[in-house]
Amino acid sequence: MSVKPVNYMKVALLACLLFANLAMAGARQIDDYQWEGVERIVAIGDLHGDYDNYLATLRAAGLIDKKNKWSGGETHFVQTGDIPDRGADTRKIIEHIIKLGKQAKKKGGRVHNLIGNHEAMNVYGDLRYVTDGEFEAFATRNSAKLRDRVYEVTLQNMAASNPDAMASLPENHREEWNTKHPLGWVEHRQAWDPAWNPDGEYANWVMNQKVAVRINGSLFLHGGISGFYCQNSLDSMTEQVISNLRKFQPGNAGILEDQFGPLWYRGLSGVPPDALDETVDAILARHGARHIVVGHTPTSGVIWPRFNGRVVMIDTGISRAYGGYVGYLEITQEGLFGGYPGGKLSLPMDQEGLIPYLEQVIAMDPNNSYLQQRLEQLQNPAVPELLEADAGAAGQISPQRVTRSIPTCGISE
Repeated sequence: MSVKPVNYMKVALLACLLFANLAMAGARQIDDYQWEGVERIVAIGDLHGDYDNYLATLRAAGLIDKKNKWSGGETHFVQTGDIPDRGADTRKIIEHIIKLGKQAKKKGGRVHNLIGNHEAMNVYGDLRYVTDGEFEAFATRNSAKLRDRVYEVTLQNMAASNPDAMASLPENHREEWNTKHPLGWVEHRQAWDPAWNPDGEYANWVMNQKVAVRINGSLFLHGGISGFYCQNSLDSMTEQVISNLRKFQPGNAGILEDQFGPLWYRGLSGVPPDALDETVDAILARHGARHIVVGHTPTSGVIWPRFNGRVVMIDTGISRAYGGYVGYLEITQEGLFGGYPGGKLSLPMDQEGLIPYLEQVIAMDPNNSYLQQRLEQLQNPAVPELLEADAGAAGQISPQRVTRSIPTCGISE
């Protein structure tokens, strides 16, 4: 039996064609919530109105050039929510990231903005953490007249609905009212609150975002997924949030204020009650993922893996309200990396790798006392554990109060 010689030119041509087809396939969108084949993903956590550190983080990740325009090519950039509150530059960040999304799309990349609890709070009117600077960003030369008109309407409504309350107003009522409603407050509500303005720019921007997305093998969201939402689809969580934002009912906000809901849950991040391993596995299986990436709970300067890398915390505290620690997560075919101003480090996927990894992070930021405390606890388990709730200048996060039994993997509707 004769053997034909190998036609190496033909083999080479077939290999080139195969490679070209793979390259052409590239990133592909499965549906509104899922992508496959993305070569590079960069994810960052909470920004809280710090424009300068937001830009510094994008620059460290190679996503913007000297003119602050997109330079990330086909990278998919995920921001896991909480752009507003605690810092003055919320509006600047949103305006920039909207433009960045358009620039990225032209280059084959994408920007994924996810809804955090603070985006939701600004929409439905919980303004406890809005700073004076955030209101000032909306002020114009007509703000005083507009505020006067709103005050007049407020008094008219009070006189019609509750004349006794109207009659008992203190002499300094207007002064107190002005303090609670600084110049720019009215315009802020017109932009954010659909009850004030159905066409509000930022309200509609939030309504067009997602609660969670899956890119390749990683699931991204702001807070986390608890056993109560383990079986929920990605679209169902977003639909519940948007529906409740459109018809917000104080005292009956549902998923918007559920401490075990995707905007608020911290159990994946080590805030008691800690999530079960079985729940983490069930979530990953439900969504066909290998990692869950969350913001919301500050780590004070480190991209931190938990559950042997199945959960990755990325809220490093970029905003100076939380210490100003620049950090980002990078995911490529080579693996997962923590990115810092001093360089990138491979994330450990097991408990044994945590100490060497953290020592390298500390070498880049030796004056960070929170990282030192974290290392001490890892080296000496007898030392009281540094809860993520204790981390960050604006931290003060309380353990989640449990008033009902948490299922291992349930569903919320």
